[in-house]
Amino acid sequence: MNKIVKKEYSEDKKGRMANLELLRCLAMMMVVVLHFLGKGNLLGDLAAGKIGNVGTAAWLLEAFCIVAVNLYMMISGFFLCESSFKLSRLLKLVLQVWSYSVGVGLVAVLLGFVPEGERGTFYFLQLLFPISMGHYWFLTAYIFLYLLTPFLTIAVQRMTKEQLRTAVILLLVVFCGMKSILPVRLEMDSKGYDCLWYICVFLTAAYLRRYGMPSLERGHRALVLYVLSVLGIFAELMCLHVLYGKTGKLGLLLTVSVEYNHILPFLAAVGLFISFLKIQLTGSFARLVCRIAPYTLGVYLLHENLGVRNVWQSWFGAERIASVWELVFRTCMAVVVMFSAGIAVDWLRAILMRGLHGVLVHVGGYRKLMEGIGRGDTRFRQQSKE
Repeated sequence: MNKIVKKEYSEDKKGRMANLELLRCLAMMMVVVLHFLGKGNLLGDLAAGKIGNVGTAAWLLEAFCIVAVNLYMMISGFFLCESSFKLSRLLKLVLQVWSYSVGVGLVAVLLGFVPEGERGTFYFLQLLFPISMGHYWFLTAYIFLYLLTPFLTIAVQRMTKEQLRTAVILLLVVFCGMKSILPVRLEMDSKGYDCLWYICVFLTAAYLRRYGMPSLERGHRALVLYVLSVLGIFAELMCLHVLYGKTGKLGLLLTVSVEYNHILPFLAAVGLFISFLKIQLTGSFARLVCRIAPYTLGVYLLHENLGVRNVWQSWFGAERIASVWELVFRTCMAVVVMFSAGIAVDWLRAILMRGLHGVLVHVGGYRKLMEGIGRGDTRFRQQSKE
């Protein structure tokens, strides 16, 4: 492991690093911002003649927050690359996703959030089979990635520094570099919405954990990389907007710089990730962050549920925003409320699940199932030590 990680970063009793848990919370807040701007129709139409002050400011906020998904996966990769695969963790995650998908989705129908014309068979299939039906695209990609971690972690542990670095560079060239410089749409480009891209992010995080990146760890270079990348994202957006307005060309590439597998969002994520790696958090604030962070996924599962994902933006008056300051205020309000609500709901869900587990553990069939899962975890843990 990188010397800096050993010397500067401390973990709590559960192995949590407060600095990265704080980054996890920040990344989820950024996700809320992205969904408020995008689904609230606040991003200016880059194909139009003028996008206005509010539309321009919204794109600037988008540029600062587009790192969110890459950051979340980078944090996961940072920890997963040094841990063993756990069947219990996978099943808990699937159960968590399913409970939100069905629970929130049905409540949304009862409250009238889902138009009658959309309450068809396909809607309920998405609720019942959220992973296979892509209800939450990020969790679909994440779970597929987690299924591959036994292979990925063994590969990372057995590769030399040069081998791992070469592999990461080759993957980034194919899945990130080419689409970032070519003035065409690549047929196989998934825009970073798939497991293949997150393998690239996972391996990048694994390299950072094992070997670090000394060139970015000195001074504030990593933070500068984040800021410059964000400004580059915004500049590319505006340049393509102007170019399209004058020539009518490259219309398919207007938003390419805010796609997850574009080089600028990737570099911005690396820069912000390393910046937080250098932060030391201690005391009561660090403990609070470590208590809140495990529930952040609930924020995503709640506000991005199929039944409410296009509704909650109106609760904060997204359609009434007429100035930049109002955009900033209402966006901050949406982040605070949705993040707090998501944390609270997932905290309650966790309590209910623990209580249900405490009851079911006395049932013979359930107890045997838990014992079988425990044996599976032990096998993978023993393999990782060999």
